[in-house]
Amino acid sequence: MIKPHGSAELTPLYVEHADERRALTEQAQSLNSVLLSSAGAANAVMLGAGYFTPLSGYMDKADALSVADSMRTDNGLFWPTPVLCLVDSADHIAPGQSIALNDPNVADNPVLGVMEVDKVETLSEHDMAYISEKVYRTMDIAHPGVAAFKNQGRKLLSGAVKVLNFSYFKTEFAETFRTAVEIRAAIKHSGWKKTVAFQTRNPMHRAHEELCRIAMRRVGADGCVIHMLLGKLKPGDIPATVRAATISKMVELYFPKNTVIIAGYGFDMLYAGPREAVLHAIFRQNMGATHFIIGRDHAGVGDYYGAFDAQTIFDEEVPKGELAIEIFNADHTAYSKKLDKVVMMREAPDHNMEDFVLLSGTKVREMLSHGIAPPAEFSRPEVAQILMDYYRSK
Repeated sequence: MIKPHGSAELTPLYVEHADERRALTEQAQSLNSVLLSSAGAANAVMLGAGYFTPLSGYMDKADALSVADSMRTDNGLFWPTPVLCLVDSADHIAPGQSIALNDPNVADNPVLGVMEVDKVETLSEHDMAYISEKVYRTMDIAHPGVAAFKNQGRKLLSGAVKVLNFSYFKTEFAETFRTAVEIRAAIKHSGWKKTVAFQTRNPMHRAHEELCRIAMRRVGADGCVIHMLLGKLKPGDIPATVRAATISKMVELYFPKNTVIIAGYGFDMLYAGPREAVLHAIFRQNMGATHFIIGRDHAGVGDYYGAFDAQTIFDEEVPKGELAIEIFNADHTAYSKKLDKVVMMREAPDHNMEDFVLLSGTKVREMLSHGIAPPAEFSRPEVAQILMDYYRSK
């Protein structure tokens, strides 16, 4: 099976043994504590679940700036985005302390983990601007990822972490949330030698569905993991529970049995375009996928990135040999009226735009909210029905 990134085996930071977990949770009640940001909590969940292998905790300032600058930590580990614990105040925190990390996304802010504090540092406005420009390629506060980053505190806590639970993901998404450890085990149990991973933060329409089939067919994959983001999105995006329902229905009705694993992961979307695409590839390598689909405007938002910047970064900025996972570059997919099937648009050079069934996201949302199903060539009727029910309930 494909090896995890930078390690011979996964290094999940979740405390597996119930007795140890219980003791740490009790100990945490007497420790100094900090209330994490949503992004900091999501980082803890990903550390606990093994997706951030081989990291042992939150990065310090030197690592954060080095990763932003060159996609390498201070000690040379290839990594595309800083993994930070930024808080508003750390007056009561000192290096060498154990502190409790409180969850901002669950009522009463329970303890999410315990950190052995290595350093307490401050990110200056210049540091924040530098990281923003390098990672997001913009400092525009209208960019949702930049806004979320800048709305965190400036005090940077770094050190090793022990994760005690998976926040709201394990309870609210019990049928979907899976750790990297669990997905590796599922792939192994299925006997798949080649596995394609598909990232989604949206419901899957027919173009996405067929893209998974195209990728599986061309790389000779045994199966596909449809891996959906369960964390915080930008306003207006469809909730994870609705997305999960549409994807489950699509897989149930339109894919052969035992060829698809549906799973979700607990992370907040960064909307960092190319850099986030590389991070997504690391997630998928760590969970055991051998191939990862990168499509048009992967992890993008607005017009901040070129349509295929998330593909070219792997050729231009990711050094050969740093990642074991292979990238499947995909074009925009759409239903061809001429061929009566979904195709990648670049592979239909004899087509005009009128030969495709193309609908904007705005148009689709408008149709669904009025109880009008998009054309069957665009969306499976069963998927459209779930989305119409959602929009009508709002």
